[in-house]
Amino acid sequence: MERRIDRVNEEFRRELSYIIDQKLKNSNITGMISVTKVKVTTDLKYAKVYVSIYNAKNIKDTLAGLKKASGFIRTELAKKINLRNTPELIFELDDSLEYGARIDSILKEIMPKKEED
Repeated sequence: MERRIDRVNEEFRRELSYIIDQKLKNSNITGMISVTKVKVTTDLKYAKVYVSIYNAKNIKDTLAGLKKASGFIRTELAKKINLRNTPELIFELDDSLEYGARIDSILKEIMPKKEED
């Protein structure tokens, strides 16, 4: 069962990335949106969609726009993936890449100082 959920998660991630990038036309949704991970519940009722947002005018507005467009996105997803139920989409901001970049910049600051000592 777990392998099936993993396959569903990956297929959802791939299709959601395509739908958000190619089919979504909403003026509130700005910047580059990357679907980093999808977690579907075992009963396929809900799917948490983790997104990273870059170069957006306003990240909160973009996330709100995604939540508002979730019905359209869910309909498009149902057309692409043949499941009995298409899960309700819950969008979450994934700031792990931003966090990693911040850690990386801190490490780069520290490393030259360490070499001088």
